[in-house]
Amino acid sequence: MKFSIGGSLKLAFRPWVEGLENIPAEGPAILASNHLSFSDSFFLPAVLDRKVTFIAKAEYFTSPGVKGKLTAAFFKGVGQLPVDRSGARGAGEAAIKSGIDVIERGELFGIYPEGTRSPDGRLYRGKPGGLARVALATGAPVIPVAMIDTEKIQPPGKVVPKLMRPGIRIGKPLDFSRYHGMDGDRFILRSVTDEVMYEIMKLSGQEYVDIYATAAKRQIADAEKAAAKSEKAEKAEQAEKAAHAESAESTEKAGPAVADTDK
Repeated sequence: MKFSIGGSLKLAFRPWVEGLENIPAEGPAILASNHLSFSDSFFLPAVLDRKVTFIAKAEYFTSPGVKGKLTAAFFKGVGQLPVDRSGARGAGEAAIKSGIDVIERGELFGIYPEGTRSPDGRLYRGKPGGLARVALATGAPVIPVAMIDTEKIQPPGKVVPKLMRPGIRIGKPLDFSRYHGMDGDRFILRSVTDEVMYEIMKLSGQEYVDIYATAAKRQIADAEKAAAKSEKAEKAEQAEKAAHAESAESTEKAGPAVADTDK
């Protein structure tokens, strides 16, 4: 299924690629990418000869009905690995274990250090858990990857993608073997993650924001709620003014009629 889906994607969207020679022909490696669109996990594997395994929500594999079965078959076919994310800490540990298992099989493991899609196309602070811990526990090289323009093809909430060419830039492998076995040191985890994010930033050309994408999404949601509340209050005020004006106009028109009656 990988080859049929990959071939269809390449034929329809014609993605351009730079740095393909940085992907090893064999042996384990971690592909650390920015995350702009739901389609990132499909375009990157489509341009590689080797299988890439990403982490996906378990719900994609367990939804009921015909649609659920088709979705599960699709995600399995493109190398997605189900992880139960119902508990934050448990989800993180499950993702790390899955990543280590993939690396120990000598395969490619794909991960998004930001932890979620960028809400506005900018690059956000990498989370120091999964990426750094898998890299330090296994000694596998980390290859930075930049997805280009995929958010324009399929913005959040859009089901039907727009036909245009996305880009993929693949950087040179980063060696963190000097920190091997130090995956319990949070300062080392932070340092490794920041180094990878810096390389992704150089490849992608994105503006870097030193907060987590999840926090940015909350800020955006709060701002939208505040704007909606303000708009609602403004409309209510305008409606009240209109009602007062209408009442005043009615009173003014009624005045002469009362005066004529008194005569």
